[in-house]
Amino acid sequence: MTRTSAPAESSLALTRRARRIGRSLTETHPDAHCELDHDGPLQLAVATILSAQCTDKRVNEVTPKLFARYPTAADYAGANRAELEELIRPTGFFRNKTNSLIGLGQALVERHGGDVPGKLDDLVELPGIGRKTANVVLGNAFGVPGITVDTHFQRLVARWRLTAETDPVKIEHAIGALYPKREWTMLSHRVIFHGRRVCHARKPACGACTLAKICPSFGAGPTEPEVAVKLLKGPRAGALAEAAGLDPALVPAAAATVDVP
Repeated sequence: MTRTSAPAESSLALTRRARRIGRSLTETHPDAHCELDHDGPLQLAVATILSAQCTDKRVNEVTPKLFARYPTAADYAGANRAELEELIRPTGFFRNKTNSLIGLGQALVERHGGDVPGKLDDLVELPGIGRKTANVVLGNAFGVPGITVDTHFQRLVARWRLTAETDPVKIEHAIGALYPKREWTMLSHRVIFHGRRVCHARKPACGACTLAKICPSFGAGPTEPEVAVKLLKGPRAGALAEAAGLDPALVPAAAATVDVP
């Protein structure tokens, strides 16, 4: 079972616990990074738009041809709709995404000389660019710290009881207050990595998690190590098991090839 609620934390205690989680994630996921392949702000913005309701792996399979065909904002602005739809069809919701990409290209050409702006206020005014996408672009293409509140991030900070907020913008501000600004971008990557590889939505690998001793939701998934270890995913599944003090040989060979969402 999930651990019972502890007495209300002070602001200082919450910050200290959050930082402890952050340090553990740093050690657990030294390879954390943006998993969308890109070269520059425009490609990252496009890839992030395509990633809605789609895995990064699938997006990365689609974008090489897409980026070759549409290298500039003007190319998206003048794209043939049918051709663009066909290229991005595998990512799902391709008609809506086509609207966003064409609209994005037109807006960039008309308002920003074809360049992706490096300010949050400007980014969120662009078609297809919400606050989450804007923070991805700022943090990874411009080096401007930002917190990316995707479904994994939202799920994990709730499980860790770092905030009771449910609105993504409020979550962003609440978590941002717990960590130095310089850490925001990498923190986002590490939390998302953990959510994709260890702390799954339906069955988290609690018994094979490096945060087991400090997680207030321990027990949401299998706590038996020999069961939980089989839930680890990704090419570093063995290393994740070892980091949790388990024998990496217990990780099924297929775990390294399982797609992370």
